[in-house]
This record gives sequence, C-alpha cells and structure tokens, in this order.
Amino acid sequence: MNTQDELQSTISDLVVKGKGILAADESSPTIIKRFKAINVEPTEENRRAYRSLLLATPQLGDYISGVILFEETLTQTTDADIPLPQLAAQQGIVVGIKVDKGFLPLAGATGDNITQGLDGLADRLAGYKQQGARFAKWREVYNISATNPTALGIKANAETLARYAAICQSVGIVPIVEPEVLLDGDHSIDRCYEVIEAVQHAVFHALYRHGVIFECMLLKPSMVIQGKDHPVKATAEEIAEKTLKELRRTVPAAVPSINFLSGGQTPEEATANLNAINALAGNAPWLLSFSYARALQQPVMQSWAGKSENVAVAQAALFKRAKLNGAAQCGSYVVDMENT
Repeated sequence: MNTQDELQSTISDLVVKGKGILAADESSPTIIKRFKAINVEPTEENRRAYRSLLLATPQLGDYISGVILFEETLTQTTDADIPLPQLAAQQGIVVGIKVDKGFLPLAGATGDNITQGLDGLADRLAGYKQQGARFAKWREVYNISATNPTALGIKANAETLARYAAICQSVGIVPIVEPEVLLDGDHSIDRCYEVIEAVQHAVFHALYRHGVIFECMLLKPSMVIQGKDHPVKATAEEIAEKTLKELRRTVPAAVPSINFLSGGQTPEEATANLNAINALAGNAPWLLSFSYARALQQPVMQSWAGKSENVAVAQAALFKRAKLNGAAQCGSYVVDMENT
C-alpha cells in the first residue's frame, strides 16, 4: 500500500457517522493532576490499569472510531498480556499518538507559547507506526488577552502545525491539527470568535504552503465560547451559530472531519454544544464530531477511583458518554438521555 492509500484508509476508518475520537493522551504532569483529584497514586501500574480499563470497555467501538494515546501506552499491556494498541484494534478503534513535547514561552511574543518536538519527528513516527499508530496529534495553545495572541504568535504556531502535518503525511500517518484557543480569561464570545478566525486562517494558509493534503488530515479546534470568567454565558445555540460561521470562513471543504476539543467544558456542556452545532449545520461539508478527553473521561475517573472492583461501573460511564456524544454528532441528543 502506498503512502496516499495508507492515509486514505485511515481517514475512512476514523471519519464515521455517529463516532468520534477518545483523547487518552494525557502527559505525565496532566495524569498526575487528574489522579490526585481522585486520590489515586500516579504510578506506572495505575496508569496502565486505567488506560487498559478505557480500551477494554465493551462495545466502545460502536461510538469511538479512534483513540489518541500517550507514548508509554503503546508499550503497555493488559493483565492478560495483550498490548493496549492491539486491544483497541480488536474493537475496531484506530490507534493514534500524541507526538508534541509540550509548549514553552515564545521568545519575542510575551504571553504567547510555542510547542516543541519537531526535531527527530519523522524517526519517532516511524517507530510509533511499527507499534500500531496510524494517526498523530499535535497541539498548539493560544491565550486570549487584550494583546494575545500576537501576530508573531499566530504565524509561528501555524508554521509549526504545518511542518508537523507535512512530516506526518510524508510517512503515511494522518495528522490531527489542534490549534487550541484556551477558555481561560474573561473575554467575550465575540473576542473568542475574532481570535479563532485569525488563528485558523493562518493555520490553513500554512498547511497549504507546506503541501499538506487537506483530504488526509483532521482538524481539532476549540468551539467559539466566552472565557470561563466572563459574566455572560452563551447558550448552546449561540455557540453553535458562531462556531459554524467561523468554520465556514476558515476551513476548506476538502477537510473530511472537524473533531472538536472539549477544552474545560463539563461533559454535559460538551455534548449539548456538539449537538447544537450538528442541529444547525445543514449541509456543512465536513463531519462535525468530537475528540474529547476530560468530557469523556471525567465520570470514568470518578467512578473508578483506582479500585479494581469499580472497573465495570467506570466502563459503563465511558460507554454512556461515548454513546451520548455519538448521538450529538448526529444532532439527535436530548438532555433526557442523561438520565437513562
């Protein structure tokens, strides 16, 4: 199979009506913070047990088409010694890998960041591919303030995302491009719209310059939402309207799927907002889906609490959230489903 056929095969398996992507790629500092909140020691064994729980959830593949893993998960196994990537594949779930190395302050642009990890990326991707990964994810983060993101920050982050995506496609790995505009702050929904529109214009111009094949990539953007400290909270319908307006202005129709990040929304908010977007989308050219981490996993972690006797109830919590988001991806979610 040539590289183009590899990419297209992965896209076909990931972009499925009624299904989305589970982000289980928390870095070591993030998983420590999440485990601390449920009073669980963040040992390697507990991380392995938790991620095994996720991927062994019965019928998870009914609503999840892909899973993004952290590097160490590629080498971990279940209690029965089944490699975790193989466990996912047995459910028909495509395995992906987080490949960025986290962000640092961007020199010359106070308040902006830049993500590191491009050095040696092609070689790392080749190794991940041998371990079963078929797609990758890279995240750039943007703070909103009166002066951020700066023009330099927007341009530098777009260039980095484009270089990453081009490297991925050159070795037959589908790139997920994630320009995350953070919810932190007291900015209005209109200010959020302004920033996301500028960011995504820059990203797609850079992707085009680097020869990235739009048909063989996925976009993982933020929804257009007010800052979490803003006094006025937008409705799901307002969020949907502004998000769709911005996407139509910035994202080429050739991109097969837009998989939103949850970015600090509650599980219920993330589902309701995704549903509102799909209910309003009409004949949008892309699949409008999800790639949630905390909005899928928060109820799972709380149910599990590090105890093996809680595995079944934790898996039931994951299946429920996956099912509800699958419904939202079709625009058929209603709040009453939360009580079933």
